Amino acid sequence: MTRFPCPALMRLILASVVLTGLWQLVILCGVPRYMLPAPVSVMQTLVAQSGLLWHHALITLGEIVAGFLCGTLLGTVTALTLSRWAFLRSTVLPLLLLTQAIPVFAIAPLLVLWFGYGPGSKVVMATLIIYFPIASTCYDGLRQTQTGWLDLATTMGASAHRQLFYVRLPAALPSLASGLRMAATAAPIGAIIGEWVGSSAGLGYLMLQANGRMQTDLMFAALIVLLAITITLYFTVDRLCRLAMPWQPDSTGRHALINGEIT
Repeated sequence: MTRFPCPALMRLILASVVLTGLWQLVILCGVPRYMLPAPVSVMQTLVAQSGLLWHHALITLGEIVAGFLCGTLLGTVTALTLSRWAFLRSTVLPLLLLTQAIPVFAIAPLLVLWFGYGPGSKVVMATLIIYFPIASTCYDGLRQTQTGWLDLATTMGASAHRQLFYVRLPAALPSLASGLRMAATAAPIGAIIGEWVGSSAGLGYLMLQANGRMQTDLMFAALIVLLAITITLYFTVDRLCRLAMPWQPDSTGRHALINGEIT
């Protein structure tokens, strides 16, 4: 039986159509244009200002991707380090919790002061906001490895180092994948907040400029572009996670494609 290749995408399209209809219904109730522009007006702005939006979107996209990669690398290395060397846990784990006690948004002005108005401060902001979810989910996955697998590896003479990379890390991939999906939606928040605090380019900067000039339709157009970036990043990360875990069934109970066949 043929199944549509991406039912999640169909549900997303259907939800977008419903939300757009509700949006238009609110407009018909007499909401002023400066407060909420009509969907048609926003679509026209998307087309008319496509060059401007594309320029700023590329800058924000670069910040998001760089922050996502840095946060993923740093969080994974931290989890592997904590799992490999037990004597570091009593020191590093409290520091991890301390990073969450201080809101990342509160130190955004300091990041701009330290790293400037360029992409650096936004990349650091995105890195910090996804670091803890990646580190915590990966570490939890490493701790929850089945003891039977570890006993078998020990019986076969595998060292602790080999057990970590060949047994525990593959077993932790489902937990790490959950953290990566959360990070894919959180990284854009860090980049945009950084641009709001201080920047000279990017979608967050464009939103502030449009808001100050009462160009609400341009602000909504930039928001839609940001939404498209976030959704694309999420589905890309989700797809890569599924390819990295072909043995893991999806929400429908099916496994990933292997050599063109569903297993």
